Amino acid sequence: MRADLKIIEQWVKPGSRVLDVGCGDGTLLQHLQENKQVKGYGLEISASNITSCINKGVNVLEQNVDEKGLSNFQSNRFDTVIMTQALQALRQPDVMLDEMLRLGKECIVTFPNFAYWRTRAYLMQKGRMPISKALPYTWYNTPNIHLCTFKDFEALCVQKNIHILDRTVVDKEHQDRWFIHMWPNMLGEIAIYRVTR
Repeated sequence: MRADLKIIEQWVKPGSRVLDVGCGDGTLLQHLQENKQVKGYGLEISASNITSCINKGVNVLEQNVDEKGLSNFQSNRFDTVIMTQALQALRQPDVMLDEMLRLGKECIVTFPNFAYWRTRAYLMQKGRMPISKALPYTWYNTPNIHLCTFKDFEALCVQKNIHILDRTVVDKEHQDRWFIHMWPNMLGEIAIYRVTR
């Protein structure tokens, strides 16, 4: 399991109800079911990932949340709603954040930091949109349509009266390094936030 998913696991309470939006192949939900006895669902649009979820015993629904949203779920149905590496790919990430917090008491999101120093250096040196492991696409075919920085996300939280419970900043290997905390917006490549209303 990826290191960022291990960090997320620490923030999920045993026996809780979890919704994993964009759950991929179901690795995180399977792990949480087996090790924390959570009950939950994954939402996914990829047919091969849905098949993987089913094979792992993960309850999964085929749903494109960018088109349908989360309106098919009742408010306060979950304890935790998770979205890893997908918020920046949505047309309205601010609306999705509201919806996730409507469904769950807490929300965990991860996204790449566009203010990371290598991204800044790439732009300065080459004058072109950066391509990296965290941002592997060119500007015209990227699914990432709303890139932001940690400061941008935190400003959105202030604007929407969303409280940040935890924040971890990691490198491209999803490792939490001590030096990143000196200048997280400059040295952190990926953000992991736990938020609530």
